[in-house]
Parts: sequence; C-alpha cells; structure tokens
Amino acid sequence: MTKPPPVITLLNDFGLLDGYTGAMKGVILQISPLAQIVDLCVNVNPQDVFGGAYILYTAHKYFPKGSVHVAVVDPGVGSNRKILCLKTKDYIFLAPDNGILSFIVDDEEPEFIIEVTNDKYFLPNVSNTFHGRDIFAPVAAHILNGVNPEELGNKISKIESLNLPRPVLSPEGVLTGEIIYIDSFGNTVTNIHHKSVERVRSSANNNVALTSGDISIEIAGKKILRISESYAESNSGELLAIFGSSGYLEIAANRENAKNILNVNKGDKVVIKNN
Repeated sequence: MTKPPPVITLLNDFGLLDGYTGAMKGVILQISPLAQIVDLCVNVNPQDVFGGAYILYTAHKYFPKGSVHVAVVDPGVGSNRKILCLKTKDYIFLAPDNGILSFIVDDEEPEFIIEVTNDKYFLPNVSNTFHGRDIFAPVAAHILNGVNPEELGNKISKIESLNLPRPVLSPEGVLTGEIIYIDSFGNTVTNIHHKSVERVRSSANNNVALTSGDISIEIAGKKILRISESYAESNSGELLAIFGSSGYLEIAANRENAKNILNVNKGDKVVIKNN
C-alpha cells in the first residue's frame, strides 16, 4: 500500500473573500501534485500575530506526524525579517520570524531552526507583498517532495518571541491571569491553565473541589463561583467558567456571547481565589 504524502496545513489572515489562499494551494499542487492541503485557519484576524500563534499551538498537534505547518500572518512581509523553517520531534513549521512560533518553542525545544534563504526553492519572481505564494508555498511543497530542510539555509539559534503573559500566584493564593484570545463565539480564553488552578487549590491546604462554591473567578466586576464541566450546567445567557479544549480556562456564556456581556478585551484581568 502506497503511503500518502504528509499533510501541508495553512494558517493565515488572508480571509475568505480573496484568492490568496487558493493561489498558495495552486503553487503547492504544481510542485507536489499529490499533496494533502488542509486549512488549519485562513481567517485569523488581520495582522494578529499573537492570535495566529495561539491558534497554531492549539491545533497543530492533532495532525499526522510529519505534517508541514505553514503559518503566514506576516505584517513585515517584504522587510528584512527572516523566514524560518523550524523542526520539532513530529512537525515542520514554516513561518516569518515575528513571534508566531512562540507558543511552539515555549512548549517544546526545537530540533533545529533554519533561516530560509536558498532561492532555488522559491518561485522565479518573488513579490514583495506575497511571500506566502512565492516563498512559503513552494518551499513547503519541496519539503513534501523530500528536500531536506537543512538545504534551505543556515541554522540559527535565536528567533523573535512574543511576550507570553504568565498567571501570577500571590503568597495569599490569589491567581491573577488575563484574557489572551477571544474566539468567534465570544468565549474569552485566559492564560490560566488547569495546572495553575490546581496550585490555587493546594495553596489552601485542603481538598476543595474546583466545582464547589469555595472558589471564585472574578472578571470585569462579575463573580463566578464554580468551574463548570459543560455549558449545559448553566442557564441560557448565564456566565460560566470552563476549561476549554486547549486546557486553558475560558469565561463563556451559555448560548450567548461572553465578550459582549462582559465588554472585555484581550489583556483584561481574571482573578481566581479560594473564598
């Protein structure tokens, strides 16, 4: 049985109204006709590098090992910013050097990072405004065809990094985090991982369950007295706290938009404490 070629995923902020993503796919298929191309997300908020980084981190690990993830949220296109090929244990990433790989390298030490400079694998005429089509797409296709990433350029050790905010636990056991992402449903994703909340529990030196009324979550002047296991545990329109699929605490509203109810934005604080 012939082994199918690895997957190429595309993440970008090109949106759904233009042909930019389609052009990238066309370039890939000309070079690697059997490529499996999957849209990881082509509707990242325009120029939202942090949002793209978060989406890439939460979704990339669910693809087959060997997949090539192409992330093009690139406000610096045409400038002297580097183009990176980063290899982890299971995946290859192609991305601009603007911090979009920050969550990836924070989670796992890369095997190597290459600055992509070998124009042998680019399209003949490179536009200053569309490196996604002219550089990222053909390079990804050549990797799919078996080109060793180390042929793409020289290894480097330092890349640009975003400021990834960390929740802070006070001596009194109060955990302060912030909103880092808001999804299309209006769910506000915080930087508070379920492991951090366990630290709040242990700081109280008891065995209080997270779902009990002995813990509170405060956001935008509202207080939520438990962490729910499902949206259905709350009434329609009621705010709730829940660990989302990424493992981070989210503030949501059953069948409603929590962002609109709370009037919050990225960077707004979230506080968890024992009552």
